[in-house]
Amino acid sequence: MRPLDEKETTTVFEKLFKFTGNNLKHIVERPSSEGPEQDPGRYCFRLQKNRVFYVSESLVKRATNINREKLISLGTCIDLPLGFGIAAKSTQDCRKLDPNGIVVLHQADIGEYLRMEDDL
Repeated sequence: MRPLDEKETTTVFEKLFKFTGNNLKHIVERPSSEGPEQDPGRYCFRLQKNRVFYVSESLVKRATNINREKLISLGTCIDLPLGFGIAAKSTQDCRKLDPNGIVVLHQADIGEYLRMEDDL
C-alpha cells in the first residue's frame, strides 16, 4: 500500500468532484475518529493492487505490520463503482420525500448478475 502520486491524486479528486461537488472538501479534511484523543489523525488515499482506498492515517500506520502480499483491503475502496442510476427527483423534491420515496431509478449494479441468475 502506497500513497498516490501527483497524477493519481489529481485523477481521483477529479472523479470524486464529479459525484460530490463542493462536498469533496469535507471528505478530504474530515478528522479521523480513530487514534489517541490528542492526535485524532486524518483520512488519506492509498493505492493497493490498482485500487484506491480511503483510510485513516492511524489505520495505515497499524497496517505497516502486515506483509504487502497478504494485505487484501484496508479502509473503503473508492474507484470501484457499486452501480449507477438516473435521478428521479430534484434535490428539493428529495428533501420533502418520505423515507420510502424513490430518489434514483435503478439501472445496474455489481450484484445484479447474482440476482438475475435464475433468469439466465
